[in-house]
Amino acid sequence: MVVMKMKFPFEKRVKLAQGLWLLSWSATVAGAMTFTLGCLLKTELRRRSEVMENGDIHVVPNTLMIVGLASLGINYFASKICQDALEAGRFPRWKNFLKPYFAISCFFTVLMLLAVIMSYAMKGSLESSLKGGLKNGIRFYKDTDTPGRCFQKQNIDRLQLEFQCCGNSDYRDWFEVQWISNRYLDFSSKEVKDRIKSNVDGRYLVDGVPFSCCNPSSPRPCIQYQLTNDSAHYNYEYQTEELNIYLRGCREALVNYYMGLMNTIGAGVLSVLVLQASVLVSLRFLQTAMEAVAGKENTEIETEGYLLEKSVKDTFMEFINPVLKFFMLTNQVEEGTTAAGGTPTATA
Repeated sequence: MVVMKMKFPFEKRVKLAQGLWLLSWSATVAGAMTFTLGCLLKTELRRRSEVMENGDIHVVPNTLMIVGLASLGINYFASKICQDALEAGRFPRWKNFLKPYFAISCFFTVLMLLAVIMSYAMKGSLESSLKGGLKNGIRFYKDTDTPGRCFQKQNIDRLQLEFQCCGNSDYRDWFEVQWISNRYLDFSSKEVKDRIKSNVDGRYLVDGVPFSCCNPSSPRPCIQYQLTNDSAHYNYEYQTEELNIYLRGCREALVNYYMGLMNTIGAGVLSVLVLQASVLVSLRFLQTAMEAVAGKENTEIETEGYLLEKSVKDTFMEFINPVLKFFMLTNQVEEGTTAAGGTPTATA
């Protein structure tokens, strides 16, 4: 059963070819935009790689870059096909090329759809990556003399200042780690000795936060030490005081930032996907309409174009059967090789 059959007079075929030529070049520009968006997202993710535990989230920008480049090639060839469609004598040379062309185009279009879905669905993976990365970043904050961690303090401070956040989940994360290096501690001081002895691991823990957690918009001078001690500060109540440090955790801030960026990119790529699908559907109608002209003396006759020659199920099976036969043949060859190379069993 033919799917979406339409009649195409000569004038309509010409208009279809001309419109599709313009549409294909628009899709080419959109493909370049998709590649650019992928590069932008990858750059933003790499900027914060020191607070991300794994690189799985890079699959989204990598996919966008691949489908963006593929879209450039696909739509370039679509524009050439449209040009030749205006001359019936030149169009037949594309006959053997179009079937693999449509298969490749459909594959990358589906890949683009997957990239859009992943950009909306990767919040959990992003949050998990940031949770471990920020935890290590705070843990190694003090290691300014350790090779490979020299810039960790600088990176965390800049991150907290830029995103107006403090700690991993919140500012209390700083209470659980020693973020002040031993080189800046006076070990002859009784206070320092007492704090170290009171900790099982021998760490110097304080109820304080780095300067980068301070909120400059607060009218009160920054209180970054003894945050939980009401008597250490005048007119201060820890439970009721609106702290003059950032209360939002950096994980929440970064997740919101990246998800906002990915959702915006996802919406842009979705519009590119619609444009790309329009090119493929229009090109299919043009192909089937032009094939009916092949070998005819009068090239201005009315022809019929369609989207699928058979039903969706039959068309799908037509493409999948060769793949299944290939794998079945491969399995048979492997089984035959195993049987031929088997060790014969001795009989009594």
